[in-house]
Amino acid sequence: MNRRFFLQVLGCGCLSIGMSSCSTVPITDRRQLNIVPEHKLNAQAAQIYEKVKEKEKLSKDINQLNEIKEIGKKIEYSISEYFEKSKIPDPTTAFNWEYILIDNKKIKNAWCMPGGKIAVYTGILDVTKNTNGLAAVMGHEIAHAVAKHSVERASRTVLLRTGTSIIDIATGGKLSTINRSTGMDTVGLLSQIGIMNPFNRKQETEADYLGLIFSSLSGYDIRETSKIWERMKEANKGKGTPEFMSTHPSPDNRIKKINEWVNEITLKYPPIKKI
Repeated sequence: MNRRFFLQVLGCGCLSIGMSSCSTVPITDRRQLNIVPEHKLNAQAAQIYEKVKEKEKLSKDINQLNEIKEIGKKIEYSISEYFEKSKIPDPTTAFNWEYILIDNKKIKNAWCMPGGKIAVYTGILDVTKNTNGLAAVMGHEIAHAVAKHSVERASRTVLLRTGTSIIDIATGGKLSTINRSTGMDTVGLLSQIGIMNPFNRKQETEADYLGLIFSSLSGYDIRETSKIWERMKEANKGKGTPEFMSTHPSPDNRIKKINEWVNEITLKYPPIKKI
């Protein structure tokens, strides 16, 4: 299929949906697609979160879990206070915050589902090393939820599926014929080549930036953030995926941008003291 024709049909078929369903990311003001109701995504996330708690082995380290909750509570408060003082609608109003620590040393990860459902794996603690490092990671993951990246991702999926249906009709069913003859899922293929991969590099970079802001507002030393990525590089022993094949920025580019932002964010977003 001609690539220009594909883009023209996709654009014409979805332009009216996209133009009427755009919102902006708080603070960065980036325009994003938003056609999936947030409350539905939050409800689905909450159900999945419960299944995760049933399936995974939860850590019995109460002290470590309490530290995670303490960091989370500070970030929660700082986000709400910042938006209230800035007279901007608080994007976390509908969040039902919750925190778990998953006992898995092999996984160096943490995540925040839509609606504020957070999980930290014990493996990431070897990388974060300290409270400031852990706050940096949590700030980044919470930033994904605050920026509604999952809503944006889900909206892109809906739009892409709508677009491929329009193309199929416009080409007299040629797309369906291709899919049947090759066993290929066009939407899945487009996802794989990076058109709508979750989370994409733009979203990851945005979460880095917002995460630094939220950590700074919460009183944590954001200079620790670049050190985390240095340690992550060491932990991966140079086996990281090349940036052009990954949805995450390369560690080197990530560290460079973070170092460029640190002084500006520290001055512009000082800690919010809890009254």
